[in-house]
Amino acid sequence: MENQEQSEKKEKVNYFDFTEVLTYFFRKKDPNRPKSFNLKAMHTINKISILMFLGAVIVMIVRAISRA
Repeated sequence: MENQEQSEKKEKVNYFDFTEVLTYFFRKKDPNRPKSFNLKAMHTINKISILMFLGAVIVMIVRAISRA
């Protein structure tokens, strides 16, 4: 019974685990990774979209708090 509760708790914690997102911005460059313009462009667009999403979430939270 306790193992099931612990596994459910770990699953809930994983929903709020943003380490993958935060480490995406601060990774060291992998020398073995192929270098191409398309790959650089894709990662740049991904970073911009993540920042825009987080900014929108912050704006929504601020607006919700200010209305209360």
